[in-house]
Amino acid sequence: MWGKREDMLVHEDSPYNAEPAGSALVEGEVTALDTFYCRNHGEIPDIPGEQWRLSVTGLVDHGQDFTLSDLESRFETHGLVATLQCAGNRRAGLIAVRDIPGEPWESGATSTAEWRGVRLSDVLEACGVHTARSLHVEFTAPDVADEATPPQQYGSSIPLSKALSDEVLLVWEMNSEPLPRVHGGPVRVVVPGYIGARSVKWITGINVQDHPSDNYFQTTAYHILPADADLHTARPGDGIPLSTVALNCDILDPSDGATVSSGPLTIRGYALAGDGRGIARVDVSLDGGHAWAQAELDAGQSPWHWRRWSLAVDAKPGPLTITARAWDTTAAVQPESAAQLWNPHGYVNNSWPTANLTVT
Repeated sequence: MWGKREDMLVHEDSPYNAEPAGSALVEGEVTALDTFYCRNHGEIPDIPGEQWRLSVTGLVDHGQDFTLSDLESRFETHGLVATLQCAGNRRAGLIAVRDIPGEPWESGATSTAEWRGVRLSDVLEACGVHTARSLHVEFTAPDVADEATPPQQYGSSIPLSKALSDEVLLVWEMNSEPLPRVHGGPVRVVVPGYIGARSVKWITGINVQDHPSDNYFQTTAYHILPADADLHTARPGDGIPLSTVALNCDILDPSDGATVSSGPLTIRGYALAGDGRGIARVDVSLDGGHAWAQAELDAGQSPWHWRRWSLAVDAKPGPLTITARAWDTTAAVQPESAAQLWNPHGYVNNSWPTANLTVT
């Protein structure tokens, strides 16, 4: 379905929501198109490239409409390797603590691509964006989400300060291919360092305004609520709105529950820091966190994508539990327990990952 590999874990057919196995994500620093995870809230629009239009309105000197040809001809094209991560990535670990409604995302709701398009800042500046005060840039799209209250088109926003950063792109190319429809083609926004929900697909509108978006997915859905909150009585604005990706790492290979042969074993995973931070170190423990060894970090292609890590160990016969944790360049470290992080929406499980193996 949608050109994806047959072993994708499909959480929903309509709208299509699926993730690869963690082991598939170690195959390359950039995730193949058939492997990149899919997160959708509504049916996937079908917009031919020649019919696509982007309308820029709001607190700008002159609102404009752009075609894809306009973007390609009027602005310099830029490429960027960046990782997107769903706020619900690793929700299954929170569900193991206490039940949560929604898709039980495992480790695969994060992927990396090479994106190509134009800087959002160039488009906004061409429209005479106002910068004298704290503003927000709202993105709108045509896909309708029935889960919203009331059902509505998907929308989101980011602060103008982030929108004017060089890394935020309007893209029409992914891994040197035209942006696939399932990933937002013909054009989407990519907001590196922020949760995937802010990288709006099939973008058709940009509005510069003096407040965050009023869309359900900005005011209600992507919020961290207290553990004792009731989803049925929560009001718009309750909780902590999500923006920057949380520091996270995961063990991708071998997978939890795997049986491996004794002897040399290479453990592999990824680590990801949020907006404006880098990965400083990844530690790995084979004894429940009593002793730690530093993993080897691959060189990163850009500050906006994951760092892959690996550690070679000598596996002894019997049960083996692998634990990992990442530190970022501000000396922040991942929290230890998913129980400490449980929340009713099941967002931002960045606790220490574990993999329980049998060594024969």
